[in-house]
Amino acid sequence: MSESTIITGQFVRIRQTPASIGERFLALLIDYILIIAYVLSTAFLFHILPTPSDITLILFMAIVYLPIIFYAFLCETLNNGQSPGKRLLNIRVVKADGSTPGISAYLLRWLLFPIDLPLTGGLGVLFILLTRNSQRLGDLAAGTMVIKEKNYRKIHVSLDEFDYLTKDYHPVYPQAADLSMEQINVITRTLEPGQKERARHIALLAQKVQSLLSITPKDNNPEKFLTTVLRDYQYYALEEI
Repeated sequence: MSESTIITGQFVRIRQTPASIGERFLALLIDYILIIAYVLSTAFLFHILPTPSDITLILFMAIVYLPIIFYAFLCETLNNGQSPGKRLLNIRVVKADGSTPGISAYLLRWLLFPIDLPLTGGLGVLFILLTRNSQRLGDLAAGTMVIKEKNYRKIHVSLDEFDYLTKDYHPVYPQAADLSMEQINVITRTLEPGQKERARHIALLAQKVQSLLSITPKDNNPEKFLTTVLRDYQYYALEEI
């Protein structure tokens, strides 16, 4: 199985392995079983419950069955790229650059699914088999791919502009090594210039990080504290390579 290697905005190299066509098919099968079970159970309720008027029945059925139509879109949007089937198979939809897809990307994948499978007799399967990152048409259009979550691992790399990450660098906060990639992403986004109420958010996040890692800052500058934590995190990541 080939790997896709990208470098994020935090200068983190991520090797992500595309999910196999078998894993994707099995995840889809699980989702369809859940959908069929939902439809059958609601149909049974309609059968045993008193029948409402025609207009009320149409409205009620629309409310009950519309989520089925938007099943994949809703699941992936609300559950960070995973439907129940994908979650059970430990696979996930991500952007090809390693970031989290937006609503528009999930919507585009959902809109093109009929072309990928039912309307063309499985054209998307051919694209999955032939493309490097195992992408169907919906993935190619949305800039997404389906990856094996357990292989979604990070390796930080040294770049020229990070000249402070040398053997002579002495970390200020060793506890930074315990942070996760998601926590580092939150810190990085908070430190970006132009953020609304940036100073307040930095101060609040600094307090949370201090509490989480049981750190006592060297000074009372929250922005400097978070920046130092980021540097220390990157230092320890390089030490692991």
